[in-house]
Amino acid sequence: MFSPNTGKVVKVGIAQMDVVKSPDTIRTSGLGSCVGVVIYDESKKIAGLVHVMLPDSSLSRTETINKAKFADTGIEALIEMLQREGVQKFRLKAKIAGGAQMFKFASDNDTMRIGPRYVEAVKKELKKYGIPIVAEDTGGNSGRTIEFDPDTSKLMIRTVNQGVSEI
Repeated sequence: MFSPNTGKVVKVGIAQMDVVKSPDTIRTSGLGSCVGVVIYDESKKIAGLVHVMLPDSSLSRTETINKAKFADTGIEALIEMLQREGVQKFRLKAKIAGGAQMFKFASDNDTMRIGPRYVEAVKKELKKYGIPIVAEDTGGNSGRTIEFDPDTSKLMIRTVNQGVSEI
């Protein structure tokens, strides 16, 4: 869809995460209010992607949680996966996309600001780990598909009704 890259495309579903090395790329679709978080090491050409569905694992109603589902547990777990691949935390950078306001509500009640709340939760977690966000494409009211190429460190974003952009 996006890259002319010769590697394979690893697909990450909602509330899932994975790690790739160049020449492979990593993609997730269906980012509405969810946030796609790409954490990568430019020098090692390794990247991880987590498709965050909810801001905080305290919202979990079950004892065993899917770590990838939440900003707080998903980002931590993705960093651990990347470290197992040999990256050093001080080299990590992030790019994020998603967090759209998919539904229009009559009230401006903060609890209805779902997408922006998810983006805030992701930013808080990345800051906690000292990982700079070097680019983002968040907000709006359209869904997105994203694909990251660890070889070029470029994040391609296809936004519904707005075409493809690159950050």
